[in-house]
Parts: sequence; structure tokens; C-alpha cells
Amino acid sequence: MNDLDMDFLVGSDDEGRSRRGSNTSPGRDSGGRRGRRRRRRRNRGGFLAPMLAIIVLIGGVGAAGFYGYTWVRDVMTPDDYTGKGSGEVVVEIKDGQNASDIAQTLQDQDVVKSVKAFVNAVAEAGKSSSLQPGEYTMRKQMAAAEAVKLLDPDKRLREKVTLKEGLRLVDTLKQLSEKTGKPLREFQQAARNVRELGLPPYARGKLEGYAFPATYEITPKMTASEILTKMVDRFSETADKDDLQSKAKALGHTPHEIMTIASIVQAEAGTKEDMGKVARVVYNRLDGNPPMNLRMDSTVMYGLNKYGIESSHKDLESTSPYNTYKFGGLPPGPIANPGDDAIQAALNPTKGDWLFFVTTCPAKGLTKFVTLESEFTALLSEYERNKVNGC
Repeated sequence: MNDLDMDFLVGSDDEGRSRRGSNTSPGRDSGGRRGRRRRRRRNRGGFLAPMLAIIVLIGGVGAAGFYGYTWVRDVMTPDDYTGKGSGEVVVEIKDGQNASDIAQTLQDQDVVKSVKAFVNAVAEAGKSSSLQPGEYTMRKQMAAAEAVKLLDPDKRLREKVTLKEGLRLVDTLKQLSEKTGKPLREFQQAARNVRELGLPPYARGKLEGYAFPATYEITPKMTASEILTKMVDRFSETADKDDLQSKAKALGHTPHEIMTIASIVQAEAGTKEDMGKVARVVYNRLDGNPPMNLRMDSTVMYGLNKYGIESSHKDLESTSPYNTYKFGGLPPGPIANPGDDAIQAALNPTKGDWLFFVTTCPAKGLTKFVTLESEFTALLSEYERNKVNGC
């Protein structure tokens, strides 16, 4: 075997020299072993370096991923308070506001910490479409989810005020004051400032007759003027529904005259069923040939600022324009605030030729209608007997 073959078997050192010397002295043998050890160390170093690089790379990526996740989580999770908050604050949600608008209002009043937190809480609760305008009692620094719970429509701050048909304006204002806790003078002043109330032109600048009786939801922040405006708006809705202006014209009257007739009907009729007949008596007297005076006790009492169903002889001497015993035609305006039934009766009177009626038994609301004056006299006698007997 030649030297080249032996080099192939034992390999070459770093300088390309043969590890096999010309003789087998200890020095030569020792140098070969040292070379092999160096190569093994280099081989181990060559394997470990890439592995360490990979480990460092993986660690770096992992660290970056962790901090990246933390950063994304912090960005994606909006600032929010914890708990149910403290204190008390009244928040008004206005008509037309969406969840973002409401969230901004709540953030401005330090109820929630961020708009995003509230919007997310609303979406998670599935209440985006159930938020309603009104005033709500909230707390400062609430968790957004807790704030959503307090915006339940059933928890709105509101007072339900029911005003009955036939109340005079002075009594309507008193009841509004009592039920809302607002001073009476505020309602009286608002009632005089009719330009702010949106009255129809035919009302002649008077609120009497146009403060529509109904049940209203009144919030603490509403002013007296806003409450009365709401009542006038409700009247306008009813007038549109009843086609008041067109039907009044067809009857040969103005809308104001129809409302005056409706107020008399409301005051005089004992029951809803009698309203159409009372309206017919009014029209028959107005349209008679010659016309008759209305002779309604309700108008006389209104002009005297008194209450009752029967005028005294002294009352009938009144010079008030509301004394329909003395003056012909309709009084200057409504004597109360009629409801829709009375308005409907004034627009659609029952057919008949009655000229008189007497509530013969006021306790039961029993009213009788007749055509002849002799029949009317008999009804008055019946009424007097019933008074004695307690009917």
C-alpha cells in the first residue's frame, strides 16, 4: 500500500499534511491524537452553534409574540371601570341618540370610562335597539356592563300624570303643579306665554280647550312650558286624526267654535252615549228659526268661576259673555278641555229634533231629551222630585 492510500485511510490534518509520519516515534503519534481531538471539538462546536442560534431565534420570536399579544390585547380591550360605581348622577338620553352617542354622554359625566367599553357592553347584552330616551339615575365610575343594566326603559325617571276630560284650565294647572311638584306660578306663566306652546291659529291665543286631557309621562327636567306644549301637541294629533278643520267647515263652523261646542258637550253630558244628543241640542238651538239661546248652566258657571250644574237666579243675572241665558250664540271660547269623545260628538251629532234635555238623576248620570217646552217643564219637575229623594 503506498503513502497515498494510507493518507486516504487516516485522513489529512488541517494543513493537508499526512498524519502518518516517516517513522512511528512517540512525538508523531502524540501529535496525531491531538489533531483528532481538535477536530472532534470543532465538530461539536459546529453542531452547537446553529442549535444555539435556533434556540435564541425561537426565544426571540416567542418573546416578541408574547409582548405582541399583550400589546394587541391592551389595544383591543377598552378602558373600563370595575364594580357598580358610587354616588348618583341623573343622565338624560335624548331622542335619536344611538349607542355611541349615549356612550359619549356617559363618558362625559364619568359614568363609564370609555365609549368603546360601553358600546361593547351594549352589543354583548343585545340591547342596541332597546335603549330609549329619558332620564336615568346612574352612578359615577361604573363598569360598562353595570351601566347598561341601569338603562332599562322601566327604570326611567318619570311621573305618569293623568288629566281627566272636562277639566278647566285653572284646575289642569293646579293638578300639574301638585303631581309634578313644580310651582303653580310656573304653569300659570307658561299658560299665558302662548306663543311658546304651538297653539293652532284658530285657538285665538287661548289655551283653554286645547290642553288635551290624557295620561302623560313627565320627566323631572321638563319645564312647565314643555309640559303644556306636549299637551297642545297631543291636541294637534287628535285634531288631525279627527280631520277637525275640514269637518268644521262642512258644518258651517270654525274649528274654534267646534271646540267650544265640544267643551259644552263634555260639561253637560252625563255619559258618553249622551254626547251626540247634547251636541244635537246645541246645533238645533243655534240653527233654529229664529235661533234660541243655548241656556247652558255650564257656561254661566264658567263665566262666574263657580262649579255646579244648576245656576241660581242671581247667577243668571250675570253680564259675563259666557251667560248663554242672556246672550245668543256660542260663548267666546271653550269652557273646559274636552276629550276625543266630545270632539267626535261635536263633529258628528246624533240625528234628532231635540231642543231640551235635563239630567233628571245626576247621581246616576241619567239625562232625558225632549222637543217641546211643555215636556221640558215636566222634566224639571222630575228633577226637583229626585233631588228631594236623593237621586
